[in-house]
Parts: sequence; structure tokens; C-alpha cells
Amino acid sequence: MAGIGTLAAGQWEEIVATSPDIQTGGTRGIFAGGYPISDVIDYINVSSTGNAIAFDTLTNGAQMIGGGCGSRTRGLFGGQTQPAVVNTVDGVEISSTGSQFDYGDLSVARLFAAQLSNQTRGITAGGGTPAFVNIIDYFTIATSGTTAEDFGDLIHGGGHQQGACASPTRGVIMDANAPTNSQMEFITISTLGNGSDFGDSHLQQGGAGGASNAIRGIFAGGYKSPATSYNNISYVTIATLGDSKDFGDLTDSSGELAGCASPTRIAWGTRLSPGNGRVNTIQYLTIMTLGNTVDFGDLTTGRSGGGGTSNGHGGL
Repeated sequence: MAGIGTLAAGQWEEIVATSPDIQTGGTRGIFAGGYPISDVIDYINVSSTGNAIAFDTLTNGAQMIGGGCGSRTRGLFGGQTQPAVVNTVDGVEISSTGSQFDYGDLSVARLFAAQLSNQTRGITAGGGTPAFVNIIDYFTIATSGTTAEDFGDLIHGGGHQQGACASPTRGVIMDANAPTNSQMEFITISTLGNGSDFGDSHLQQGGAGGASNAIRGIFAGGYKSPATSYNNISYVTIATLGDSKDFGDLTDSSGELAGCASPTRIAWGTRLSPGNGRVNTIQYLTIMTLGNTVDFGDLTTGRSGGGGTSNGHGGL
């Protein structure tokens, strides 16, 4: 054949076809921990449907409302109660079952924190001790055995059960403290500093489960008051500012959700359904369309408030 680039005519060259999916075994979603206090870690293939498979167990029984972040190879879950509130961050190698390890510590022991990341840096924002905490921590995902460092503060006061999502450059966090007027703020992941105002939830949606691809962030379920969860789903465009817009509905009213994403799809598990208690059902939607969620399959155990991440979320 004719020469290619600097190759001589007739010389063959092997072309290596690779992609993040090939390198990591596909878009794998992880659901870790939950309540009743559980050390269970499950996994799914986000791009398909079916029941979750047992992955490993956390260091101790742990509850984490919505916490979870990671790179294409590693997932991190921090802000836990076992039942005492601790600063432990657990890690997993996403492509390998049975790979749980003690990653490091948050700067302050807390639970119910929001977590987001790009490929390099993980962010833990807010949470409670149980008193509300507005601290934002960061850590380098590839480096373990460390204590998270100070990033800045949330301007809306932090709190329990915050939803979060990210693009490779920006993280968006939905405030959980004001379910009658929920605010959102954003950070630039690669810098340091306090959050900045993003807009408001048009649904007054506190305590929603967040996830995203690189373009659109989606917040599902949550609470309009401490005693009432609901089924609304809202979305934002991460690169812009403004209030959220209506996306569709969950299959039923749900709070305390954990989400994991591929570039095209989000799956939510570990959730609290007021009519059915803590359930094992997983539901999913297609990110760039509008509409209601569809049944995905079941977790290995029914629980709410776990952490969720994947090797294909919007921050990567």
C-alpha cells in the first residue's frame, strides 16, 4: 500500500483503536452504602438494563446521601456515618470487583455531603456533623493516603442531602437547606475559591439526586418540605447560568437518591419512596431528551441515601 505519513510504501503499521470504554470495561456505575446503614457496593452497566451485581463492601457500614465521585478508573465515597459521623473516604478501582480500599480522609468528619469531580480532582461540598457545614474540600483522585485540602466555602450555607453534577470544568451544587427556595451554586473545579450563584430550582427542589453528562445536569426527586418527597426531575445547562427547567418525572415520589451517568444516560438507585419505604428499584432516563424515567432493574438490597458514581460521568 502507499506510504502513510513517514512510512515507506509497502510498510504496514498497526493502528491501535482505543477509547475510555475499552480501557475501563465500559460505562460502569457504582452504588455504595445507604440506609438502613449498609456497607454494600453494587455495580451496573449504565448503557444496558438489568439487575445490579455485588461489587464489594465499604470499610464499615456507611450511609452517604448522594455522595460519590471519581475518575475513569477510580471511584471515591466520603462523608459517612457508621453510625458515628466520620471523615473516612473509601475508594474502589471501578473496573475490578473486590477492590475497595481506604483512600484517605476529609478535612472535617461529616455525612450527607455533595461530591463531584473531573478526571483529576474530587470535590466534597457541604454536609453535616450533624450541624450544617459549608466547607468545600478537594483531593487529587490518583493520590491516596491523604487528607483533603481546603477549596473554599459554599455561599448558600451547605447542609444535608445536596445534589451535585459536573462538566470537566464546572461543578454545580443544589442547596438542600431551603426546600421552599432551593438555590444552586457553581465552582470551577481546577481553581480554588468560594461558590458563586448559579440560579434557583424552579421546583423548589431540596435534597435532589444529581448527575450529568458534560452538557446537561439533572436533579431528580428530593423534598419540598422535611416530610414530603416528590417525583419531579429538573435540568440545567452546566456551562450557562440560570434557573432549572422541567425535565419529566420519576416513576414515583423519591428522596435520598444516588445517581450514576454515562454520556447519554443516568441511572438512579438507593432511594426512599414514601409509599414503599427504602426500595431496591433502579430507574433511568436519556439525558438529552425530556421525559419520565423507565425501569432499569434492581439493586442487590433495598436502601436509600447511598453514594453513586461512574467511569463515564460528565466531569470526565
